[in-house]
Amino acid sequence: MADPDPAAAVVRVRGITKRFGGATALDDVSLDFYPGEIHAVMGMNGAGKSTLVQLLSGALNPDVGHLEVGGQAQSHLTARRARRLGVATVPQRRELVMSLTVAENIMLGDLPSRGSLVRWKPARRAARAALDALGIGIDIDALAGELTVAEQTMVEVAREVRRGGRVLILDEPTACLGAEAAAQIRDLVCRLRDGGVSVVFISHHIAEVLGLADRITVLRDGVVVWTGLAKETDVGDVVRTLVGRDVVSRRPQRAGAAPQVGLSVRRLGHGRHIDDFTVEVRRGEVVAVLGPAGDAQSRLFDLLSGRRRPDRGRLEVDGAAVPFGRVSRSLASGLRCVTGDRRRLGLIPDLSVDENLLLARDRLDGRLLHRWKLLARRAAPLRTDYRVVSLAANPPVGLLSGGNQQKVLLAKWLGTAPVACLLEDPTNGVDVAAMADIHTLVDALAAGGVAVLLASSSAEEVMRLADRVVVVRDGRMIAEYGIGSITRDELVAVALGGALS
Repeated sequence: MADPDPAAAVVRVRGITKRFGGATALDDVSLDFYPGEIHAVMGMNGAGKSTLVQLLSGALNPDVGHLEVGGQAQSHLTARRARRLGVATVPQRRELVMSLTVAENIMLGDLPSRGSLVRWKPARRAARAALDALGIGIDIDALAGELTVAEQTMVEVAREVRRGGRVLILDEPTACLGAEAAAQIRDLVCRLRDGGVSVVFISHHIAEVLGLADRITVLRDGVVVWTGLAKETDVGDVVRTLVGRDVVSRRPQRAGAAPQVGLSVRRLGHGRHIDDFTVEVRRGEVVAVLGPAGDAQSRLFDLLSGRRRPDRGRLEVDGAAVPFGRVSRSLASGLRCVTGDRRRLGLIPDLSVDENLLLARDRLDGRLLHRWKLLARRAAPLRTDYRVVSLAANPPVGLLSGGNQQKVLLAKWLGTAPVACLLEDPTNGVDVAAMADIHTLVDALAAGGVAVLLASSSAEEVMRLADRVVVVRDGRMIAEYGIGSITRDELVAVALGGALS
């Protein structure tokens, strides 16, 4: 791919600097985005990606510099004006009305009407045409809340393209998706590019970016450190550029697990979703549950943590029975569950970092909540041990990068001396450096004698962290392996329905 003519850029970012208080989120950033190109923007959590997206979408304005859209300088871009100019964002959080149909969501705000009456036939035809134009075969009468995450993303993309989106910012569109669903999104992204749309693709998945993007920009500490063609780089180069150094996450030599069983699950069953699940995890051992994304893992962790009650089964922690359906009893037994949904279930976004860190450790009453110095003193060791980094001293946790939010969530629960721990996709949506930090934390848990049950849809993560792996498919255990007895490719084949030769 030859270097494009700068004059052809649909969006140009020129010398943008953005500060929050005394912290600089972006520093003299200049970028060009071209029609018919997939331009990936990468960076560690806190590198400035989210700030760049907010500037492009009109949610923020720069302190220095400006944007050019269609050759026109935009000194005070608003979200509404950005949409009118064809710059649209599909965020990680879905922005659909889940109780409305696909057609209603696509046509929302632009429903054809006669007087006060909606003309539903033309509306449905227009929605169908918007989906067909992108090769999306979703039922327009289905409720948005009944769609898969990948299908919801497709509906949002179709809506923005129909509204005239010619620059589409996709923020982590394949996060939390299994291999098949992620492939569907990548195919859609390629169709967008082939249709002349400029795609700004935000992702932490290096291999995905290298296989999909035409051009890559890497941000580090708010500065553009590299922009180049994807075909002219490789995984190692991207990692070094992202972090500024080599990041190595090697499997450590572990002492043998203790003979004592820390966590025992026997014949667990729940409707059609989980059938006769049995596993034992010894103290100092990491056992992974691997399967297609969404296949039993999340429901399994809901049951074991006490959020839901199964139809049958038995749970023991350190040899003592724990009743199902009671979160307080699970916690009292020494069992900790780190949810994979940190935004909805794991953290309270409006509370500060220190408050979130201590929610599970202290029962904060009204007086303690206002004793900020005491909070800071108690939280300081957790910040240090879990490498939590924030631009401000103690901001609301919702303002942190994804990787730092995940570290706060881990510190909140793992800093409470667990006997056994359930980890659900602990590195979802984090960068390579944060992933290495989190892997080290899991290693330390096992070294400290904690029984760790890990749910993951990543075979690479399982091979890195686990001592044993249980493979589930359609809610049933189909195989169990010691990590040394199977390769990564064999593991993927079994999880996806194949068999070892």
